[in-house]
Amino acid sequence: MTLVYRSQNAAFMEQCGIDGIPTDKCSLTDKLLADFSTIHLGWLLSVVGAFTLSNVFRALRWQMMFPPMGYQTKFQNGFLAILLGYFANLGLPRMGEVVRAGSLARYEKIPLEKVVGTMVVDRLMDFLCLGVVMGLAFAFQGGTLLQFLSQNTTDTTGDSITRDQIIYWLIGVISILLLSVWLLRFKLMKTKLFIIFEGLLLGFRDGLRSVFHLEKPWLFILYSVGIWVMFYFQCYWNLLAFPPTAQLGMQAAIMVFVFGTLGFVIPSPGGMGTFHALTIAGLALYGVSGSDGFSYANIAFFTIQIFYNIIGGIISLILLPIINKVNADK
Repeated sequence: MTLVYRSQNAAFMEQCGIDGIPTDKCSLTDKLLADFSTIHLGWLLSVVGAFTLSNVFRALRWQMMFPPMGYQTKFQNGFLAILLGYFANLGLPRMGEVVRAGSLARYEKIPLEKVVGTMVVDRLMDFLCLGVVMGLAFAFQGGTLLQFLSQNTTDTTGDSITRDQIIYWLIGVISILLLSVWLLRFKLMKTKLFIIFEGLLLGFRDGLRSVFHLEKPWLFILYSVGIWVMFYFQCYWNLLAFPPTAQLGMQAAIMVFVFGTLGFVIPSPGGMGTFHALTIAGLALYGVSGSDGFSYANIAFFTIQIFYNIIGGIISLILLPIINKVNADK
């Protein structure tokens, strides 16, 4: 986050110099605060509603995976555990997965490894949906991305890096990684980490199998689509809430959404810094300045990742033991 701020601040100061604005009157922090005052609260509330609904869909989808294993879970426990997981992610990357699984396992009296198995399915579905969204983004806006790369990406000789060169580099890196794993497979299988992982796989098995024994698989798919449709509208409505990005259409929002989502995939506390950097890059495709992109990223980030998830996490910490104590006393 600090690196992103410094780079954007340097670019902002440089632009101030070009525009003839005195240094003492050029502050990225002041601009950020001023931009927060321009947001459309109605659209921002829509963002909060979309995020809430996506978590309702996620909790309902998660709940569907337990009956095939012989367990019945309560919706409120799953929903609050999800919010608690988001809260934990603000402290340590991926800690939310551990907290989320541990919370449900504790309050529903389900073996942890079985809960983790269902979360593997949950994440696999998310990656599958992300792949579909990325395909849609490149189908509708791939030309914009390639045009931007051809205009702004140069190699050490000053020549433009072509699309084919980028693809060859990616194929080369992936091939080297796969070859290294294959050549070292026997040594890797003897490591303590692999042995632990192999043991966990046995526990995951029941969780993974649960998806093949769902009573209503079509509903599982519908919830998955609903989660990602709500994620998309979060991005689109955030764009509408901020005047410098309000003119971007729904197709542009798909590409910005993909860039921002990849920022959350990269391990960092709640996506802090990585989300900002990639969102700024995504908005740059459509001519949005770095300083405006930085403001947008902070508006989107603070609305959900800070205010919503902190409040939701604290409420979950309080309600989970209370709700389950009441249920136990009945």
